[in-house]
Amino acid sequence: MLNLQQVLPFVSQIATTAGEYLIQHLGKIKEVNFKGERNLVTEIDTASEQIIKHRLKEQFPEIAILGEELGGETAELFWVVDPLDGTNNYFHSYPVFCVSIALVSTNLPLLGVIYDPTRKELFTGLKGEGAFLNGKRIQVSTVDNLKTSLVATGFYYEFKNQKDTNIEHFVDFLYEVQGIRRSGSAAIDLAYVACGRLDGFWELGLQPWDTAAGFLIVEEAGGKVTKFDGSSFDIFYPQIVASNGKIHSAMLNVLNRRKF
Repeated sequence: MLNLQQVLPFVSQIATTAGEYLIQHLGKIKEVNFKGERNLVTEIDTASEQIIKHRLKEQFPEIAILGEELGGETAELFWVVDPLDGTNNYFHSYPVFCVSIALVSTNLPLLGVIYDPTRKELFTGLKGEGAFLNGKRIQVSTVDNLKTSLVATGFYYEFKNQKDTNIEHFVDFLYEVQGIRRSGSAAIDLAYVACGRLDGFWELGLQPWDTAAGFLIVEEAGGKVTKFDGSSFDIFYPQIVASNGKIHSAMLNVLNRRKF
């Protein structure tokens, strides 16, 4: 039986090490491959994932790993790894990217770590133990009116192939909120909901490595995370709505104005 309180510092150190590797190689990309028209992967993504995978396998050889670049497997207990969330930002030396690692049991995260190396911010969460930023407890915002809220979203890489591109939702929210941000990193957006910098976040087309750690950290900070219909969130489901809880129903109302 894992002692998560003891595991968390180890995973935090792995995320920090990988994040510092990203900083060391920022602006030095030599190889780029495209997984789609806009979805790219660099040798830095792969190297960062290898750092993380090696350390996890060395310490926890029995736990499976699911990762963005190398694929992997799921089991009753498994790691979910994003070695570089915000690859397009990183490619352009735009300083919004992070490392995200979660430990998941039967599709529910037990431990989550998000490390933003450009700001040296480490967001962590343990199931039932709260959420923290650089060791200090964090909570979601207290904003209770959509009109005064700051929210964030993102868009599919290959949005031209999607029936619901999220553009219509974006336009609907423009008329309802104080502001919308698009960082290019879902993990950072979720971390910012958790610490109150954002009041809400929604997106479509995400993968488990985009959301697993942030999902847990938001909930442990007192927030709410669901699908667009308000039902319980699943890291393998591509819709996510995260909020401080107080504006959640209002966000769902905006998202469900249009049926696709």
